[in-house]
Amino acid sequence: MTQEPLYTLVRGTRPLLISIPHLGTRLPGDIAARMNDVAPVLRDTDWHLDRLYGFAAGLGASVLQARVSRYAIDLNRPPGGESLYPGQATTGLCPVDTFRGEPLYRPGHEPDAAEQARRLQAYWRPYHDALAAEVQRLREAHGAVLLWDAHSIASHLPRLFEGKLPDLNFGTDGGRTCDAELMDSVLAVARDAPFTHVVNGRFKGGYITRHYGAPRQGVHAIQLEMCQSLYMREEPPFDYLPDTAARVQPVLQAMLEAALGYVERRAGR
Repeated sequence: MTQEPLYTLVRGTRPLLISIPHLGTRLPGDIAARMNDVAPVLRDTDWHLDRLYGFAAGLGASVLQARVSRYAIDLNRPPGGESLYPGQATTGLCPVDTFRGEPLYRPGHEPDAAEQARRLQAYWRPYHDALAAEVQRLREAHGAVLLWDAHSIASHLPRLFEGKLPDLNFGTDGGRTCDAELMDSVLAVARDAPFTHVVNGRFKGGYITRHYGAPRQGVHAIQLEMCQSLYMREEPPFDYLPDTAARVQPVLQAMLEAALGYVERRAGR
């Protein structure tokens, strides 16, 4: 039997890698069998980001997309399971509840330490092996690389934040994961757009941004957590809204073009 792929990777020709770790919708059967009815709804998926970033191929970007659901294992959490936001509500490496606090598992069927270790090896490490290898390939080919970690989230989640989230939420771990001038080039585009934005607000960048971002070594990493209301319906069946998405998509492309231009200038290309 042919095993379903855990991710897809399209290799590009320019120093830009777009990672979409929460796009996956596949729940392996052995995991799904332990779960409540709320799990297959996959509410916390970063729906349709592959379509929203459909312009990436035209930019010459590499694109890495997860196929397995974050409910099986969260690819943007540390392998040790430690919280990236101590003292704040969040979900873990192998989530046991949704963003709204709904239990994902039937009582007594939550993943224990051994099961979490198994999922780490089976699903988490292959994605990160591919991510690390592509970052290295692009850095060696170009001298520098931009890693753009693409995310989306419901605009109202009282368990995680008060009120409505800003439209565009950039995370650089307090400026540690990319050059300030690179971030300024992105913000110059954002400021001219009809959307609210914040840098290192509620979302400062997850494990991927914090782990791989190393600007002194030529790896610049930015996480963008954007409100799903900018391009889709936030309630089932989570439809993509082309006319709504058409307003934000050119802004995304312009931000990436500005950042990519900075990286290529710094690399002497």
